[in-house]
Amino acid sequence: MLRLLSIAFLSSLMVGAVPAMAQSVTQSVAPASPAAAHPARPTPPTRDPHTPGYVTAKELPDGTNPPADTDGNFIIGSTHTPAPEMSVQPGVPQGTVSEFVMQSADSKLYPGIAREPDTFGTPDPADPAKLIMTTSHPAAYTRRVEVYVPKQYVPGTAAPFIVGTDGPDRALFTALDNLIAEHKVPVMIAISISNGSGDAQGSERGLEYDTMSGRYAEFVEKEVLPLVETKFHVKLTADPDGRATMGGSSGGSCALIMAWYHPEWYHRVLTYSGTYVNQQWPHNAESPHGAWEFHEHLIPDSPAKPLRLWMEVGDRDLFNPNVMRDNMHDWVVANEDMAKVLAAKGYHYQFVFARNAGHTDHAVKQQTLAEALEYLWQGYPIAGTKH
Repeated sequence: MLRLLSIAFLSSLMVGAVPAMAQSVTQSVAPASPAAAHPARPTPPTRDPHTPGYVTAKELPDGTNPPADTDGNFIIGSTHTPAPEMSVQPGVPQGTVSEFVMQSADSKLYPGIAREPDTFGTPDPADPAKLIMTTSHPAAYTRRVEVYVPKQYVPGTAAPFIVGTDGPDRALFTALDNLIAEHKVPVMIAISISNGSGDAQGSERGLEYDTMSGRYAEFVEKEVLPLVETKFHVKLTADPDGRATMGGSSGGSCALIMAWYHPEWYHRVLTYSGTYVNQQWPHNAESPHGAWEFHEHLIPDSPAKPLRLWMEVGDRDLFNPNVMRDNMHDWVVANEDMAKVLAAKGYHYQFVFARNAGHTDHAVKQQTLAEALEYLWQGYPIAGTKH
């Protein structure tokens, strides 16, 4: 087993932020590199959306989505046909997609860690919900940031925008081209940020996305957004009602974490298969169960925040008892419980349970993303529409 993170390194995670320096910028973007191969996961059981204890939800005709102007819980069928907005349409103005690269050495908030390959932590004998990790250490990384600017953007105006995790997300850019042209969402900029590599406890991605704090939102605010404005000559709105976050899996829980800890920055959240489970590391006594705390304590025990949420989970979404055996690693239960507590607190939210769907299911996203974005931006002024 390798050494624990040094005290000096842990201290470095707490240093205040300064803008990062981008290492390169291009206007012509190469295709994304293929994702690294991961070990095959056991096939999760197929869950019934009408299971006792799950939220009451409206079953929709197969192939249809919920209305974009309606809150509540919905079940979509097993046929996932891509929405028209998910493909390039003739005559629709195409936005510009550009990229820059950030190095870990230039970040004051995320100087970089990695977990040794083929290693995992061990449960704390005194608390199985707490993972002891000894194989994580400082390590450099490179991240890409892709920025979509719609054709209709007027230079000098403060634009609404959406920040996406695990970028680049070309599906998002295509959907926005079409939805903006249809006047279903505002003319917005999209900022798609890749993670710092790895996954789960002990990794850079896990540190960024699963930590229950305002740190990742602060990284975006102080180290990413200023570069976007400078490099692409755009102005991003400071109005939290004009700022959204989105992501899938841990990137989804990160999207809510950003808005929860900084509601003065973000009011709109979109998540696929959100990792609202116990995956935080290092351990934090203020949120000992990680993102499971959202539905266990934080949302039910806090005054409602001015947030609007769209969430999805699949019937074959992750169920991972793992070595912790803490009963806090069922993605379906976590998202069902999220819907319960959001309803109880009076939030504007839409929850979609997808049949014939796995974790962050590509076909489900192709069917639902356009509707999800339209729901997400309800109430925000859209040019060319009557109010």
